[in-house]
Parts: sequence; structure tokens; C-alpha cells
Amino acid sequence: MTTPDQVARRPFLTAEWRYLVMLNYEIPPAVLEPLVPKHTVLDLFDGRALASIVGFRFLDTRVLGVPVPFHRDFDEVNLRFYVRRPMPDGSARRGVVFVRELVPRAAIAYTARLCYNEPYTALPMHSRVPPALMPSPGRLMYGWFGNDQHQQVSVTAVGEPAPLVPGSEPEFIAEHYWGYTPQRDGSTVEYQVAHPSWRVWQASDPSFDADVRGLYGAAFETPLSVPPRSMFVAEGSQVTVYRPTRLP
Repeated sequence: MTTPDQVARRPFLTAEWRYLVMLNYEIPPAVLEPLVPKHTVLDLFDGRALASIVGFRFLDTRVLGVPVPFHRDFDEVNLRFYVRRPMPDGSARRGVVFVRELVPRAAIAYTARLCYNEPYTALPMHSRVPPALMPSPGRLMYGWFGNDQHQQVSVTAVGEPAPLVPGSEPEFIAEHYWGYTPQRDGSTVEYQVAHPSWRVWQASDPSFDADVRGLYGAAFETPLSVPPRSMFVAEGSQVTVYRPTRLP
């Protein structure tokens, strides 16, 4: 008999994630608490609740090992925040919760909502990133069209990519390897995201021009209207997303 843990360890999706632009903001806990899934609590950095606007490239995407025509390479922009799930042995699984995820194709959004109940929305999107990894990629931009306006997130990568510094804010942001999603019946699903530790570029000249109220709700307007408290660009890697497990 196949156990739930064995099912959860089967890959659902594999892909490369590349050129991850990350703008990180401090968010009042009262804004995030209503969105925290059951079985998890906010994961704080130096006592602060953080959320990140993330834009990146999906490449060579495969679902259950099969490439889907016209859906292998695409952009995503999401707003996510950080939680942890306390475990019975005293450890914790550190994960992310998505407020909204933007992709360019309706089939991608439909599959993610069906399988994970993730808050995906399909909008016309485009990006300006190099076609392959470069030592100094320069200006990176992920854009989309919504509410009759062009919206975008962009930064300039600075210097050379370097390993994450232990205990740093970029390490906290990047080193969350689980996803948690509330379900329609009030339960929570958990899934693992596996990838090696990433190298990162420092970043400068951030720009985030978006209909925050329309995308994320009025509560996010004020905290996302100020300059980010930190920013960086992650090189990315091959990624495996495993099948979800409903928590008891």
C-alpha cells in the first residue's frame, strides 16, 4: 500500500527557476495573520514579518515528467510571506504562503488552483532578462498588464553572484523549502520544494509599479508603497515541487 508520505515524495513538477528578482518588505503582522494557514505561524526575521515581491523565469517545465507544449518557458511574479510549521520533535519546517501569483497562461493558473488551491491569476506578461545565465546580467524586469495599465518589478544586478551569507536576510528569504496553502474547507496542504542553495547578486535601483490594491488588497497598499528594506537577485537552479499532502 502506498502511504501519504510516499505519494507526497513523488515529484509533481520540475523546472528551472532563473533570475529571481526579490524585493523584500516589512509587513505589519496584523496584515498577514488572517492569511496564515492552520498548523503554521509567522516566521519572523529579527522579530519582523517580511513579504517579498518575486519575479522569475520558469524554464523547461514538466508536469509529472511530461513537457507541456507551449507551457515550458514562462514568467511568474508573486507576493509571498514566510511561515513555519512546528514539528512534534521540536524542529520546524520553514515555508512560504502566496498572496497572489501571476502567470501568462490560463492553463497554468487553472492547474495550480486545481491541484494546490494556489491563488494564481493569468495575465499578459513579458520580461527583459538575458537568455542564458551571465556573470553580470544588469537590469532585469518582469512586467504584466492588468486593469488597463502596464505594471512591473525591476532591479539592477550588481557585481558577481556569491553564496548566501549564513544568518543574513537574503538567506532567510531564500532558504524556505516548503509551501503551505489554505484550502476551501479550511484545511491546509503542505508541499516540499527542493533545490540547492542559490548564489545571489546584490541589487540596486528597485522599481515596483503595480495596482497593489487590485492585486493584493487594500491592507498591502501602505507597506508596499515604501522602498524595500532589502533586495537581491538569485541565480536560481533546477527545482522539484513535490505533490501536496493535506495536514490532519
